[in-house]
Amino acid sequence: MRSMRLFLFLSFIAFMLLDAYGFSDETDKRALLEFKSHVYEGKKVVLSSWNNSFPVCNWKGVTCGRKHKRVTGLDLEGLQLGGVISPSIGNLSFLISLYLSNNSFGGTIPQEVGNLFRLEYLYMSFNLLQGRIPVSIANCSRLLNLGLYSNHLGESVPSELGLLTKLVILDIGQNSLSGKLPASLGNWTSLRELGFGYNNIEGGIPDDMARLTRIVVLVSSFNKISGVFPPLIYNLSSLEYLLIPGNGFSGSLRPDFGNLLPNLRVLSLGSNHFTGAIPTTLANISSLEKLGMEYNNLTGSIPPSFGKVQNLKILALHGNSLGSYSFGDLEFLGALTNCTQLQGLHVSENRLGGHLPASIANLSTNLIHLGLSTNFIFGSIPHDIGNLISLQRMGLHQNQLAGPLPTSIGRLFQLGGLNLNSNSLSGEIPSSIGNITGLDLLYLFNNSFEGVVPLSLAKCSNLRELRIGYNHLSGTIPQEIMQIQALVALSMPHNSLTGSLPNDVGRLQNLVTLSVSANKLSGKLPQTLGNCLSMENIDLRGNSFDGDIPDLRRLVGIKEVDFSNNNLSGSFPGYFANFSKFVYLNLSINNLEGRVPTEGIFQNSTMVSVFGNKNLCGGIKEMKLKPCIVQTPPIKTKHTSLWKKVVIGVSVGISLLFLLFIAFVSLRWFRKRKKNQQTANPASSSLDVFHERISYGDLRNATGGFSSSNLIGSGSFGTVFKALLPMENKIFAVKVLNMKRRGAMKSFMAECESLKDIRHRNLVKLLTACASIDFQGNEFKALIYDFMPNGSLDMWLHPEEVEEICRPSRTLTLLERLNIAIDVSCVLDYLHIHCHEPIAHCDLKPSNVLLDDDLTAHVSDFGLARLLLKFDQESFFNQLSSAGVRGTIGYAAPEYGIGREPSIHGDVYSFGVLLLEMFTGERPTNELFGGNFTLHSYTKSALPQRVMDIADRSILHSGLRVGFPIAECLTLVLDVGLRCCEESPTNRLATSEVLKELISIRERFFKARR
Repeated sequence: MRSMRLFLFLSFIAFMLLDAYGFSDETDKRALLEFKSHVYEGKKVVLSSWNNSFPVCNWKGVTCGRKHKRVTGLDLEGLQLGGVISPSIGNLSFLISLYLSNNSFGGTIPQEVGNLFRLEYLYMSFNLLQGRIPVSIANCSRLLNLGLYSNHLGESVPSELGLLTKLVILDIGQNSLSGKLPASLGNWTSLRELGFGYNNIEGGIPDDMARLTRIVVLVSSFNKISGVFPPLIYNLSSLEYLLIPGNGFSGSLRPDFGNLLPNLRVLSLGSNHFTGAIPTTLANISSLEKLGMEYNNLTGSIPPSFGKVQNLKILALHGNSLGSYSFGDLEFLGALTNCTQLQGLHVSENRLGGHLPASIANLSTNLIHLGLSTNFIFGSIPHDIGNLISLQRMGLHQNQLAGPLPTSIGRLFQLGGLNLNSNSLSGEIPSSIGNITGLDLLYLFNNSFEGVVPLSLAKCSNLRELRIGYNHLSGTIPQEIMQIQALVALSMPHNSLTGSLPNDVGRLQNLVTLSVSANKLSGKLPQTLGNCLSMENIDLRGNSFDGDIPDLRRLVGIKEVDFSNNNLSGSFPGYFANFSKFVYLNLSINNLEGRVPTEGIFQNSTMVSVFGNKNLCGGIKEMKLKPCIVQTPPIKTKHTSLWKKVVIGVSVGISLLFLLFIAFVSLRWFRKRKKNQQTANPASSSLDVFHERISYGDLRNATGGFSSSNLIGSGSFGTVFKALLPMENKIFAVKVLNMKRRGAMKSFMAECESLKDIRHRNLVKLLTACASIDFQGNEFKALIYDFMPNGSLDMWLHPEEVEEICRPSRTLTLLERLNIAIDVSCVLDYLHIHCHEPIAHCDLKPSNVLLDDDLTAHVSDFGLARLLLKFDQESFFNQLSSAGVRGTIGYAAPEYGIGREPSIHGDVYSFGVLLLEMFTGERPTNELFGGNFTLHSYTKSALPQRVMDIADRSILHSGLRVGFPIAECLTLVLDVGLRCCEESPTNRLATSEVLKELISIRERFFKARR
């Protein structure tokens, strides 16, 4: 019996040994074949060896133990496998390493992975895995490395992972994890690398993380973690990589930061809410290679001591408030010449001022990216800029740089992107730029370049975007440019280019945007334009092109077309109705003829403008074009000729008799009505000053039937349309009064009476008026003014509120705004003091200040104006305005709110608000303001120390030259605005004082500008 028991025991041990040491691999084989059955291999079969013809240990990706021949490793990384991970993977009980990264596995991570108690390395990164991280992974107590980066894993990080106390590397970044970090992560005392960036993890960093004293890499990029910079991080003295950008960290950094983390190689704190200064001790970290603190709220200066960091490769500080707009801000550039390994310098979008030092050309020859844009840097680009031979991207745009573009730019053979837009650069574009054959982006727009477009650009065969508009370029568009088949955007608007559009434009098969508007181009449009099959935007407006519109029916992806203000003729391109992606079409002011469709984009009159083509017909009723007449040819017979003559003769005779009768009756009726109107309607006396009258019918035709496509504005009492009067061949603005609106008649009379005898270069000129009846017999009143092509000041101050197609192409500079302010104050001084009868405008605001071609301001809309003479109670003009109507909320003087009569002091208040809005960019009605916190108090609290903080940033990036004292100019102008906005009318400046002070400021700073 005892021998039997011993035999059974030895048999069991032998069986276990046989199974353990590989005399049977059936368990692993079955598990792997089951795993394979759930895998999709695609066209390339990579698991062909997984069959019974080969031993398991010879299968692709399989590693076995030397003694027991069991599967210990499975490496299928980067084999483009799909499908799901089978639960059978949990049966590989001897598995130590599992590598499945860089595939397309979907589904969830099976819970059975927790059965792999011998597992040390688990990598499933870069797949499509979903669900949550299995809690069962905590059973893999020997796990050293866990990589689940870049999947779609969700829910929170399981606290049970804290049981994996031997973890050295954990990377669960770029998933959809949420919730807070578990406190149990403090158990990973052996951890050296921790990555959980690019998730939705929120809250703070647990205090227990202070126990991770061996950690070298900490990545928490782009989560929702907030709070002050965790003090515990200062205890992690072994840190070499600290990456926590894109969170909600706030507060300032400790001055001794660099002394506490001396081993850092990469420090990335960008896109947070850090404030205060950059710790100068960061320069003590000799191992530092990359420093990123971009897009925070940092202030102070950029420490020149960074020049001591010999290993520095990347310095990214853009998007802060570093600098003080003055000399000394760029001192760090000279110091950085010692950093011979520097590859990227990004300090754009700060407050850096001063003269661009020549030492910038002595930066590292390894420099790849140079970004100094959107600052206040003046001076010229150093001649030796060509020394930076490794440069691939250079951005100096939106500064105040002047002078020529150095010819040495042609030595930057590796340059791919050059952006110098919105400066004051002048001279010719050097032909050496054609030596940069790898150039793919060239932005030189909004400068003062002159001369011709360099023919050498044709050598830049990789050029995708060429944007050189808003300069003073002349000559023709080079035929050679049409050889650059990589072009996606060709933009040359607002120059003085002549000649025609090159016929070879059709070779640009990849062209998406073509803009040559506002030049002096002429001739016929090339038929090859229809070969640019990728085209989406064509802007040819404001030239002298003639002839037919070429056949563009193959451009099915077209979105925007503007051919307005040319001399194009021929048939209307009705096939435009078939373009499904169309969002804007402007063919106005040409000589097109034919039928306008009613389908496609033509169903929406706000998206189409065909104004100023007198021979068009049809269209939807909102366009109010004349109907198309279909003529049916008569059927001729040999007996109809005589009968036809008799019928025509009789018809003509009867028609003439009828017309004579109608004319006689109408003449008597109109005479009687006119006589009654002159006795009953005081407005007629106001209209007597206008020598040329215009009829309702003329205005209706000139505005396309008052079409919405010609609508350019609306107000309390009327609507303003763009009108082309054939007799003048010129565009005018027509204000049509809404006679159903209470107060419209009084507004009409007020405007006529106010403007009939006054003349000033900064007033919108009232040319004539129309007081008539419309075709339905309703009373009709309209005023005709000069048309202001640059729209209102309001659309320039707040372009983001304007439709993109109407949006100004640039912003107003500081000096342009100062000139506009002086124009408006001139008008007020004239109306209040120098006019034959003092007039109060009563509704001064940005939308009532219009700008002509030269951006000269013209004050408009006198519908609420008051003549400030003393009349008796029966006087007509005491009734011009409705009770309580004294202007617009936010701009109206406070005394108007308690019923006081209009006065010149009220206009001064409105002008003060206008000044503050022009130079801060804030509306008085902004939701920011309320109660006692107004635009006035907002401005007053910032002067003078913080004037640059409240200034409209868009005005500070162009148009100013070397040494211009921006802050001082803004302070003086805003101070004038504040003194105009005093609560008490008697404490406000007089208009004569306002004008004198603004002119003094302009003269003072014109000198500084030179």
